[in-house]
Amino acid sequence: MALSDLQIQTLARDAVQRAAAGDFAGAEPLLAQVAEARPNSGQALHLLGQARLKLGRFAEAREPLERAAKFLPKEAAAQVNLAGCLSVLGDHAAALAALDRAQRLKPGDAAIAHNKGRALEALDRLDEAEHAYNEALSIDHRLMPSLSARAYLLAARGDWMGALADLDMALTNRPNDPHLRLRRGELLLRQGDWLRGLSDYEARLELPGERYTPDLPRWQGEALTGRLLIYPEQADVESDAAIRDTLMLARGVDAAVDAVVQCAPRLADWLDMPAVQRGTALDGFAAAAPLRSLPHLLGWTLDSLPSSAALRLKAEPSSRVGWFAEGAPPPGIDIERNPERLATCRRVVGDDNWPTHLAARLGIPTIILLPTTGDWMWGPQRGASPWYPSIEVLAADDAELASRLGS
Repeated sequence: MALSDLQIQTLARDAVQRAAAGDFAGAEPLLAQVAEARPNSGQALHLLGQARLKLGRFAEAREPLERAAKFLPKEAAAQVNLAGCLSVLGDHAAALAALDRAQRLKPGDAAIAHNKGRALEALDRLDEAEHAYNEALSIDHRLMPSLSARAYLLAARGDWMGALADLDMALTNRPNDPHLRLRRGELLLRQGDWLRGLSDYEARLELPGERYTPDLPRWQGEALTGRLLIYPEQADVESDAAIRDTLMLARGVDAAVDAVVQCAPRLADWLDMPAVQRGTALDGFAAAAPLRSLPHLLGWTLDSLPSSAALRLKAEPSSRVGWFAEGAPPPGIDIERNPERLATCRRVVGDDNWPTHLAARLGIPTIILLPTTGDWMWGPQRGASPWYPSIEVLAADDAELASRLGS
């Protein structure tokens, strides 16, 4: 049965009132009725698409928003909302086309220019994306999303100073933003600037995520009347990252306080230091600190790293080369891939994973292959590393690796 004009007006009024009150679930079916009754009404289609966007029903929002954009060719908002929906659905090329139309209708809009940058970045058109962010910032030089986005692009191409300048500007508006502080800290740390970077890096602990935190006060470096628990912050204590961090960072604390490391069972057997397993009662512990916070809490630098604790496990080298890297080994080398036999290798090559760290801790001559975006803890320099006397840090694509393994 067709709706009368009065019924349509009543439905539309009720829907708008519900949407204004934030009741999009109640507004959406009313708007759907209005759009069905008036299929050529751009405004009705636009409102229906917006309600579905608010409800997170992006696939269902696409069709009314596309129709609304056609019926409202002179309304920039219709193009912008369509672009936002398309971006979430992963159709970045179509989103960019909608934003181009919006920009022609509303030139000089910083938000539209920024969103074009996001679409171009998703399409891997990075130079054009940077140009779009530049345009947005020329309109509003404090536009935080564009400052942050451009900082990522500049950092990716090695323009550390430009990236840091953008992050510093963004932080003048939002000085306590943990995402911005963490990003700035990581950039500083990758350059080897631990003095300024370590405090910002602590912002990671303010961000939500699957991070393990024991039910103890967080240690801030103060004197304690009980034991200190140091622990890997990864949710899975058996993961490669958790074991790797424990091997690399469980050092130096026992000289300052009565510290116990919480770790995977296999590590408790290897480490010659007090250890407990995750899930053990924490009676007698006064505070806890994640392993990755120790450089900040104890004032470490790459030039003043404490020595690592001894291992109960001992090396018994043979003629084999341990290979624990994703890439293929050079031909003609007797390779060992089983981590359980790592201690029998005369040399080890690996990515930044726990077998490589264990080999280095055992004193086996070790080569670690790092990508350009490797963990900041290694520092910016390649070659010998202060973390382990027996390790050499090489770029992942080092052309001389085969010749080094022959020695």
